[in-house]
Amino acid sequence: MQPPVTTEIPPDHVSAKPGTRLERGLVTVLLLAMIALPAASALARRFLGRDLPGASVLAQHITLWVGFIGALLATASERHLGLSTLGMLPDGPPRRALHAFGQIASAAACALLVWASLRLVEVEWGSEGEVAFGIPVAWSQLVMPVGFAVMALRFAWMAGACPLKRGLWCWVPRALALAAIPAVFLLGRATPTPALVTVLLLVTLAAFLVGAPVFVAMSGVAMALFFRDGGASAIAAVPTATFNLVSSSTLPAIPLLTVAGYVLAEAGAARRLVRAYKGMFGWMPGGVAVMATMVCAVFTTFTGASGVTILAVGGLLLPALIEDRYPEGFSLGLVTASGSLGLLFPPSLPVILYAVVAGAAIDQLFIGGLLPGLLMILLVAGYGVWTGVRAGAPHQPFEPREAWRALWAAKWDLGLPLLVVVSVGGGYATVVEASALAAAYSILVELVIFREIKPFRDLPGVLSSAATLVGSVVLLLGTALGVTSWFVDAEIPTRLVEWMTTHVQSPALFLLMLNAVLLVLGSVLEIYSAIVVLAPLVAPLGRAYGIEPIHLGVVFLANLELGFLFPPMGLNLFLSAQRFHKPLPQVYRNAFPFLLIMTAGVLAITYLPILTTGVVQLFAR
Repeated sequence: MQPPVTTEIPPDHVSAKPGTRLERGLVTVLLLAMIALPAASALARRFLGRDLPGASVLAQHITLWVGFIGALLATASERHLGLSTLGMLPDGPPRRALHAFGQIASAAACALLVWASLRLVEVEWGSEGEVAFGIPVAWSQLVMPVGFAVMALRFAWMAGACPLKRGLWCWVPRALALAAIPAVFLLGRATPTPALVTVLLLVTLAAFLVGAPVFVAMSGVAMALFFRDGGASAIAAVPTATFNLVSSSTLPAIPLLTVAGYVLAEAGAARRLVRAYKGMFGWMPGGVAVMATMVCAVFTTFTGASGVTILAVGGLLLPALIEDRYPEGFSLGLVTASGSLGLLFPPSLPVILYAVVAGAAIDQLFIGGLLPGLLMILLVAGYGVWTGVRAGAPHQPFEPREAWRALWAAKWDLGLPLLVVVSVGGGYATVVEASALAAAYSILVELVIFREIKPFRDLPGVLSSAATLVGSVVLLLGTALGVTSWFVDAEIPTRLVEWMTTHVQSPALFLLMLNAVLLVLGSVLEIYSAIVVLAPLVAPLGRAYGIEPIHLGVVFLANLELGFLFPPMGLNLFLSAQRFHKPLPQVYRNAFPFLLIMTAGVLAITYLPILTTGVVQLFAR
């Protein structure tokens, strides 16, 4: 069961979907406002000696709006995070029926979230709470019931979108979905019997398995469990947990860095980086392999997801490797494996998401990931050098003038992670402010310097694409926090810690078990889903075994990075097979040596905590 390619930058077709033009324009304005507020606050503090009042809180609430509008775009373009099991079935009545079932269940779940969100808004409406600048908190909360309502209607409409022929059979599933929307409101009057709760859980599970979005599964499970324990009124705990996202001061970094990555990925950053690294490393034995490794790592650092890396730069790197007489199988394996490198470096989105979920310090997590991330790159690049020497791959003479020109041409692209590191590490800006500066920097570079993105023709489409991913992640994170809230109420983490510490005494054995579990689950779950589901459970276990939180976070993320290559379901394996039109067994075989090499790196990261904690302590002095 493999997630769809959710991280690929989609073609700008979202605007062609009915009813999304307004959302696209609104999310563009909101994202630009998000960029301006923290960036202005950082500059005001630097030059005027004071912050911009209310900027940080307003940016947090705007993130909620961007998340829900992005979720509407994701619904319209069918880009929510979820399993792609239906892709395994041939087109026909069974596939169409299962597709309709998933959409009907999604519409019903969103309708129930509308009812629960309205309860939350109703409670807040009479209070005097304000976001900033006199804006009532209840106004910010309104995006939730409205957003869920529009999503419910869109899921209902798409229930009849599967058949290739239009006619009566298009309207039957739509009518069933529209009937399910008001039907779920009857749960507000229902008694939570065990049989009813079991049916709700089974329907949710079945819908998830046939492709319903992960956030639908998360919210469905959470609402069923709260309904069982506290009745219909307790369901409001799920949207409450989603709204509580705005209390996280680092939350706006997620959309801001996503924008920065998407802007660079849409422009010619990949081409400039390939030229720059070939100029720097092409003279070495195996230099082209080193170049490919470094380009993939840097590009993944920008985008935070290997899907973009393989799809965007794979077409440039694989021909370059084969042209330099690297074996085709090795070249395919190298590009497949390198597509997940760089996830530990700033400004990687998975690192920020883990820090938000697990309550870790983002700056320390980035610092702690420097050496482990570099180790993974060196291991893969070293194998590339060895293979290049064995294969007799030519290496071009070093041309200082061309190397300098190529590096100079890519200076603006390479400056993005440097900007984030210097502004945060030097104490000039918070993580959110640095993220805003990075987003502003990427937009200005592409609009003014390279001019590869047109401000009115292209930029709204790029921002909408970024918002689509943000909406999927924010909605997933919010509904997962609903499940986490139930876990806390039911004392599940406490019981898990007690069971583990009773049966597993050794911290080393716990880490080994954690490696195995994360490797398997990281290959099945999409990385954002894995983080929001597993991090709240892993963090308390780490504390119980006395494992330093930053070290645990780096181990967690490094294992997920390795999971991209773990057969049979690793995401990079599927993406590579799709991108290069190769059979999966061949991709498995070509990627296997890199899996072994990167496994050795993950084990070193796990059992040599000095690689993580030593750098953090060094920067703390």
